[in-house]
Amino acid sequence: MKKILLIEDNLHIRENATELLELAGYEVISAANGMIGVQLAKSELPDIILSDVMMPVLDGHGVFAELKKDETTKNIPFVFVTSSVEKKEMESATNKGADGYIKKPFDEEDLYSTIEKILKGEK
Repeated sequence: MKKILLIEDNLHIRENATELLELAGYEVISAANGMIGVQLAKSELPDIILSDVMMPVLDGHGVFAELKKDETTKNIPFVFVTSSVEKKEMESATNKGADGYIKKPFDEEDLYSTIEKILKGEK
């Protein structure tokens, strides 16, 4: 069973996404902010990380930067999840080395297909 770390400060979105992912057969670990997410990534070593961009304490870009500096987490696939629809935001995420980008609100098919492509090594 593949393990997903979901970092999302919105409780409703976090709970709904966790339920969808668990129903699809994934093990889900969730964090309410970026700092907790970084700690969980280092201790749990998930197969993929989904992280909101706009969060208190440590935003998604900060999480990404922290994890890419660490030898144990730098190769874990990382997907930004955000409500921003600006093309430059998406390009910025992928230019930094993110493996994917999901726009909120997302439908479950988009969520599943993005995760599966990345886990299979596709982008």
